[in-house]
Amino acid sequence: MWEADHVQAPVLVDADGDLVRPWVTWFIDTATKVITGTAVTPGVPSRASVLAALRAAVLREEPYGPAGGTPEQVRVDRGKDFLSTTVTAAFGTMGVTVKDLPAYSPHLKGTVENLNRAVDRMLFAALPGYTLTPTKPRSGRRRKGVGKPETSGAMSFQDFTAEVLTWTHWWNTEHRPKALSGRTPLEAWQADPTPVTDVPAADLWTFTLEDDGRPRKLTSHGVRWRGRTYIAPWMTGQAGRTVTVRYMPHHDHEIDICDASGKYLGPAHLADAATPEQLDALRTARAERARRLRAEVKAAEALRRQRFAPATTAGPAQRLGAITSAQAGHELAAVEHTDASKLAMPDVIPPAAPPADWRTPASLAALTTPGPPVRHPYGRDGAYAPDGPGGRAARPTTDEDGDAS
Repeated sequence: MWEADHVQAPVLVDADGDLVRPWVTWFIDTATKVITGTAVTPGVPSRASVLAALRAAVLREEPYGPAGGTPEQVRVDRGKDFLSTTVTAAFGTMGVTVKDLPAYSPHLKGTVENLNRAVDRMLFAALPGYTLTPTKPRSGRRRKGVGKPETSGAMSFQDFTAEVLTWTHWWNTEHRPKALSGRTPLEAWQADPTPVTDVPAADLWTFTLEDDGRPRKLTSHGVRWRGRTYIAPWMTGQAGRTVTVRYMPHHDHEIDICDASGKYLGPAHLADAATPEQLDALRTARAERARRLRAEVKAAEALRRQRFAPATTAGPAQRLGAITSAQAGHELAAVEHTDASKLAMPDVIPPAAPPADWRTPASLAALTTPGPPVRHPYGRDGAYAPDGPGGRAARPTTDEDGDAS
């Protein structure tokens, strides 16, 4: 029986220039207290974090193990990452039963909850950048003229990950919980006579990848997936072959290609990928746009808020917030230029009349009442043709210089 969970470290870490509070995803065996698999994510964890930790938990060859193999059951809370289709399918392929615990019941997975408390007191509290009261980093909010947040004194993500893995190794090989009667978790695991079922690394890799779900054709340019092209040297000379795509969630830079029968062929990388400079500029632009939209929403909420005068005698409600006529006209004019429905020109192409059996509101019926046909100033061939005598459209002529007349 294993238990799995995410825990956020109250430590500010430098992740490629951004201050973040990383998350740790891990699996722990309830009987021997051994941590079987660990994955560290700089941002919010996802099903990719669960799959990475699961792969590390099952494999027993270097750099993982020696504890591992497939469990009989895994207890998780109602986290959407652990219950996603890809994760549950990976568990099902390995024959593992997933037990979804009821909400607000941390005591039902007390082993991993105790591990979360232990790592906070034994490891996180001793690291630089530890915040007893977690504060949200302001990496995404930058004032004009201000660059990235100050990260000179923060631990790098690489060093933080190394610290977590080192502490995990200490927990398994040196820590002696009272429940194990003086043994370390690894000693308790090795003394357990329960048979271990291993999964080959190649098979486990395909188990923990998402399936695109449709066949695709290799072309001379590679394979198309989600509107982008992926290429690899091994694709040379295999144009026309039917393949399927498997991928790690959110890892858009690389995908894995299998043939129609599911045999692994090799990886493929994104063609014409953006440069690091372009990606940095794009991240800055997106952060600025998000900041601007947040400011607009905040200002709109302030304008929308209605205030009423307090009353000491019975009477109708009195709204407050008087503005001048010029101010009201200026704000309404601004709305006219941002509302798409106000900018529409229904007289250019009148809406068609609804079917007779529809129950059409009178206001809509008045707008769509069939009227006289609208003559288009251009003929069917696209040439300009104003109405000529007798209702016949006259075709343009050209003079000696070829100009239309």
